[in-house]
Amino acid sequence: MKKLEKPGARYSTYKRYGPGESAPPDSFKPGDFILSHEKSWVHGLIRCGQSLRYRGKNRKHNRWSHAALIVTTNGGLIEAVGKGVRRSHLDKYRDIEYHLVNIDAYADERDREQIVKFAESCLRHSYGYLTLASISINLLLGSRINFIFERQIICSALVARALERSDIIFEKSPHHLLPADLAHFFRVTPPDKSVPKREQQKAKF
Repeated sequence: MKKLEKPGARYSTYKRYGPGESAPPDSFKPGDFILSHEKSWVHGLIRCGQSLRYRGKNRKHNRWSHAALIVTTNGGLIEAVGKGVRRSHLDKYRDIEYHLVNIDAYADERDREQIVKFAESCLRHSYGYLTLASISINLLLGSRINFIFERQIICSALVARALERSDIIFEKSPHHLLPADLAHFFRVTPPDKSVPKREQQKAKF
């Protein structure tokens, strides 16, 4: 399995927020994103599917099952959920573990504006159930044939396609990236028991 392309020796910062914690407004900008760890059966299936792609030392990236894009300075989000691409707010994740990923190493202010505009253009798109089915078949059978469906998108693909409005370049089609792929690219790892959970992490690409 090929690794996602590394567009340079850059640094990405991220920070974990556990249940009951919230990221303060000065810790993010529009264009940053979150990866969340949720425990419903649907998210369990997503993690199970991701485990077919990431094994061994990289299986740690399977922890995340959802991604959402920050689009306002007060924590407004755009995310792809079961009912389609919708606006929501970071407060929605107050009781859920998530990691906030900052993309300053890849995006200037204009890039961030373009990221948000792209996400807004996807509002009212349907959730990509057929895309998710296509990814599942590929993972199970080892196929490299992918299908793209108009006006349908999954959560991590929405984030990935928006991020490509910056200097971020993915080797694989962003339409078929999973939350674990984003975690792998940005080197987001679960908290180590030897490191305080709230300590900010820095990952080198």
